[in-house]
Amino acid sequence: MPSIRATGNGKRGASRGAPLLRLRIGFVLIAIVLSFFGARLVQLQGVDPRSYAAMAAAEGAARLPLEAERGDILDRNGVPLADSIRGKMVIADPVLTAGTAPDLARLLSDRLSIDYFKTLSALRGRNTGSRYEYVARRVPSTLAGDTLAALDDAGFEGITLEDDPIRDYPAGDVAANLIGYMGTDEPLGGFERTFDKQLAGTDGLATWQSTSGKGVRIPLRESTLKEPKDGTPLHTTIDRDLQWFTAKVLAQAVQQYRAESASAVVLDTRTGETLALVDVPTFDANAPTAPGVKKEDRGSRAMSDTYEPGSVEKVLTVSSLIDAGKAFPRQKFKVPPNLARQDRVIGDWFDHGMIRLTLAGIIAKSSNIGTVLAADAFSPPQLVAYLQRFGLGQKTNVGVSGETQGLLKSGDVMTSQEKDRVAFGQSLSVNVLQMAAAVNTIANKGVRVSPSLISGSAVTDEGMTVGTDVATRTRVVSKQAARGTAKMMEKVVDPEDGVAPAAAVPGYLVAGKTGTAQRVEAECGCYDGSTTVSFGGFAPADDARFTVYVVVHAPRVDGGGGSIAGPVFSRIMGYVLGRYGVEPTNGKPSRLPVEW
Repeated sequence: MPSIRATGNGKRGASRGAPLLRLRIGFVLIAIVLSFFGARLVQLQGVDPRSYAAMAAAEGAARLPLEAERGDILDRNGVPLADSIRGKMVIADPVLTAGTAPDLARLLSDRLSIDYFKTLSALRGRNTGSRYEYVARRVPSTLAGDTLAALDDAGFEGITLEDDPIRDYPAGDVAANLIGYMGTDEPLGGFERTFDKQLAGTDGLATWQSTSGKGVRIPLRESTLKEPKDGTPLHTTIDRDLQWFTAKVLAQAVQQYRAESASAVVLDTRTGETLALVDVPTFDANAPTAPGVKKEDRGSRAMSDTYEPGSVEKVLTVSSLIDAGKAFPRQKFKVPPNLARQDRVIGDWFDHGMIRLTLAGIIAKSSNIGTVLAADAFSPPQLVAYLQRFGLGQKTNVGVSGETQGLLKSGDVMTSQEKDRVAFGQSLSVNVLQMAAAVNTIANKGVRVSPSLISGSAVTDEGMTVGTDVATRTRVVSKQAARGTAKMMEKVVDPEDGVAPAAAVPGYLVAGKTGTAQRVEAECGCYDGSTTVSFGGFAPADDARFTVYVVVHAPRVDGGGGSIAGPVFSRIMGYVLGRYGVEPTNGKPSRLPVEW
């Protein structure tokens, strides 16, 4: 039986091939899609993960700056001269405040004493879509809380509070010229500015994922916290109570003698620590822009202004002469009524004929002519070398910005006539602390200890380390030369022989020196007819504990260093000796002769 073979038209073979083709095409498409996602994953996780993570985090992220608390500025006893108190920042969400902005701005401006139109702008949003606008900064916490309660009672929404510490100066104008003051966000003077990096600390930041841009935290979502690092306190050598007392005495003198300004310094003789550095006029650091406050009142004239020291400089000259073996306290001089030198005639502050004075008498009577005759033993370079060792012509570098170094011409170019004038305190300039430290060198047995305003050490924002830890000690003149000069300075306050008996402190041996110098007018560079009077000294004279230097600029009452600055010195020195419990030494007064 013949076999039968199946036959067909080929459709069955085609049906088998079509699914396979479709399957292959599907696999290709899936591979393409997977490749796309794979490439995207590589891009997200490998090529640029941080930028995409940041974009994702930014979507709905909330950020809250955490402000560091500024470090306190303290006096030598840890009493705050500047500190930070609780304050608040008033924040508006314009989405919620724009509709009621006029009424809300009126209420806020009235209660917080802020500008109405600036407040209105913040409430409406300074930028399109803004949800965070500052309305007021540094608002006392109680006032801010009461204001927020009043807004709630009135039915206003969209105002919140954040911490915003307020810089406070508890003693007002005490040491304001040194401490400085703060603006809204930055320091604008004094130690606040010089040591800003130390005081400011480092701000922190809190971030979290929020819903609808309203700052509400999404549970279990990622958040970060960078804690703020508070500023480091700055410890000064200032005694707040002594600073206050010195300022009051100095202000009374300015008023009494109708002076332009005045400064005073109190130094611990042995350590060089500055217990008080006062300028009058001054200002309240809590209100630095108050009506009547001048720009020049907001700095330290004692550090930035220069003046001729006058006759106080004579004690530097004579101690240098004694140290060099070119003079001695009982040395005899014939002092004529005037002294003709090449470029001018030198006279004394008092009229006299030919008088016979010892070197001690030249200091006691403050004779310009006698000082020049004694200084003839020095060449200009020799005198200048000594004055430089006393610190003249150089900054004290105590950490006060704007300090001047004064002016002391090099000995190589100084003429003999200029040397004559420098010997008794003209043709050179100093700042107050610089000259106080020079007088203190004699008080400290001939050793100059560099003055300090910072206890321990601190680094200025310019990178200079200052403070008692880095104070230097330099032998300037011998102990014998310093002691001989101190004995001569005792005669200055002697009621019979001296020109400044009003500078005496009852019960104590006092050594001091008066100064009266003509003032130079800045524009013309010439003397303007006014004077600067001063008195510098120390006590107890035979074992000095404190040095006080008082300077009064342009008094409008006749008088010199003895009659104007001397009484101020006496009150300040008497107070500091009592405050620190320094007992009289019961030493015998100087018996050096002033005439022969």
